Amino acid sequence: MTAPVVPTRTSADLIRAEEPVLAHNYHPLPVVVASAEGAWVRDVEGRRYLDMLAGYSALNFGHRHPLLIEAAHRQLDRLTLTSRAFHNDRLAGFAERLAALTGLDMVLPMNTGAEAVESGIKVARKWAYEVKGVPADRATIVVAADNFHGRTTTIVSFSTDETARAGFGPFTPGFRIVPYNDLAALEAAVDETTAAVLIEPIQGEAGVVIPDDGYLAGVRELTRRENCLFVADEIQSGLGRTGRTLAVEHEGVVPDVLLLGKALGGGIVPVSAVVARREVLSVLRPGEHGSTFGGNPLAAAVGTAVVELLETGEFQRRATELGAVLRDGLTGLVGKGVVGFRARGLWAGVDVDPALGTGREVSERLMREGVLVKDTHGSTIRLAPPLTITGEELTSALATLEGVLRRDS
Repeated sequence: MTAPVVPTRTSADLIRAEEPVLAHNYHPLPVVVASAEGAWVRDVEGRRYLDMLAGYSALNFGHRHPLLIEAAHRQLDRLTLTSRAFHNDRLAGFAERLAALTGLDMVLPMNTGAEAVESGIKVARKWAYEVKGVPADRATIVVAADNFHGRTTTIVSFSTDETARAGFGPFTPGFRIVPYNDLAALEAAVDETTAAVLIEPIQGEAGVVIPDDGYLAGVRELTRRENCLFVADEIQSGLGRTGRTLAVEHEGVVPDVLLLGKALGGGIVPVSAVVARREVLSVLRPGEHGSTFGGNPLAAAVGTAVVELLETGEFQRRATELGAVLRDGLTGLVGKGVVGFRARGLWAGVDVDPALGTGREVSERLMREGVLVKDTHGSTIRLAPPLTITGEELTSALATLEGVLRRDS
């Protein structure tokens, strides 16, 4: 990665310049990224940082993966947008290969993860009325506490995070919230009005919370028995992150509806999708749902290239092999500033001793040492490096974390 030309405005200048003109809906770390490649980024002064966040899994293949950049460039020279008013020559191939990769039948292309979740909710309700026979406007969807599915008005209606909810009511009805990883509570909440159970196979924003073995299989069995849909939000957990193409594969489960996003766009363009059984997505008819940019030729070209990378199995293997390195490294830090962690593949939630600082404070200390992570809640940080990271780079990042914790203990 070549160093950028240092601009006349420093990081501090650019951060100050944002204050009066950008809505303050994020609290980013005080680093201003100017260029990136692979697992590394540079700020405007030319300092290098190892990216251990990877855009919350949007950069599973690293920054500017050459095959993805090549696919984007080829498409940019041909056609970028038609809207769905017309067909384009890239969309059918993308949908066909994505459906085959996931073991499902049909694809509804969208742009952002939140759009995929909103679309999944609409589809589940439509299916409940037209196929299951739920009376009009009475469909319910069961969700898990501590979920994170996005921040639209409907989605925050069933969030238990008051930061996301407070001040945004009135909220959308039709949701029942039960504890995560509790099959008995889930079964008690499901009834004849239930359209779907919507869960994350691993709760990312909550701190990479992994359910007990058998939970996902239990959700699958319950939803099949009670004639409702199993909707799996794999926007963060999917596409190689956990060592499998999908996190549900760790229990051999195939949901009725799969929500994808983030890594599907290769870190280049926003691409998301609802992938489902034919019986489910066939409830949509022209005019009932849409998106101007959903399924655009550029997105389809990049998404197809992402699917091609995953079809090789290379990135799933890397996540498994390097995930063992990550787990071993974190195990060695337990009792040395780390009080616990949860990890699957190249994804971990790390609970730091609160006496050493909040997750935000630990993230800032790591940033000063050239490693970028992000906190979740309290004293928890999450690690989600690109699947292209090397073993040496990963070991170096863990050593930096150890050093930061040792100095602060």
